[in-house]
Amino acid sequence: MKRSICAILSLLLCLILAFSSCGGVGNSTTPSEQNTTTTTLTPSTSTSTSTSTSTSTTPTPVGDITLDNIPPYTDQAYVAVNGGVPFFDEHDLANATTSFETYAPLDSLGRCGVTYASIGRDLMPTDERGSISSVTPTGWMNVRYDCVPGGYLYNRSHLIGWQLTDEDANKCNLITGTRYMNQAMIPFENMVADYIKDTNNHVLYRVTPIFEGNNLLASGVLMEAYSVEDEGEGIQFCVYLYNVQPGISIDYATGASQLASDDGNNGNNGNNGDNGDEPEIHQYVLNTSSKKFHLPTCTHAGTISSANRQDYEGTRENLIQQGYDPCKVCNP
Repeated sequence: MKRSICAILSLLLCLILAFSSCGGVGNSTTPSEQNTTTTTLTPSTSTSTSTSTSTSTTPTPVGDITLDNIPPYTDQAYVAVNGGVPFFDEHDLANATTSFETYAPLDSLGRCGVTYASIGRDLMPTDERGSISSVTPTGWMNVRYDCVPGGYLYNRSHLIGWQLTDEDANKCNLITGTRYMNQAMIPFENMVADYIKDTNNHVLYRVTPIFEGNNLLASGVLMEAYSVEDEGEGIQFCVYLYNVQPGISIDYATGASQLASDDGNNGNNGNNGDNGDEPEIHQYVLNTSSKKFHLPTCTHAGTISSANRQDYEGTRENLIQQGYDPCKVCNP
């Protein structure tokens, strides 16, 4: 009889452990109701770990995600994955009440891997953002197009946003992302940042870049988030964002690009334009009457009347394209 009871208890314990290791937690929340397409990705049981800049906490990996179950891009920047429920398990949640951040080492091709963190107020920046122009992520073949807002096709996209963990030029946290994808990530990052500031709670957060084969440019990123102390009541999402740019044809093997033709053909090699770094953002003072722009410290900037003076933050190139000329005294 004792052996039978022990056998039954052992069987029940195995069933409980198996059940608890499957699936995610809670219900989904996204910044917008317009992107409701849902697909399913299954976590792998891989045991690879990511390196950490602050703690040895090891994430439960999402695994080798393929694009087979992701619908092709149509006109939505992202789709919900797994019903919007992140793939975190009890192991992840057990380690999430203390802030930490981890970044996978670059792979043999120099590509980023999984970034994983429990984000608390103590990780968020308290000073100004630093430069990230020293980092050249894989697939960085930047080209300027008139049809792309801001001009340049690519951004150095933070996997975990700067406003969440104060990471500037961390090469393990920056990928080549289209302007379109980078802008689509911001509402999710803002939602997490606002929640943490309002509650002082933690958000378990993981971003996984998805590379197909040996491509140097990621096809997209999987973003997951779950508010810890309130068990997902405040924040919970699991979404895949497409690394695409409307109107542009991209070669994901290299990052080369070209304008998409009306008939859908790719045209020539797509290596046209300037492949250099995106221009840096600066502060200028504009004289809207003389169409001159100055550095804020320029003596001439102080003499501009309030009716003609405009403070501007942006690129030098953009001002010149708008018809402004640089001051010959301060040489901005």
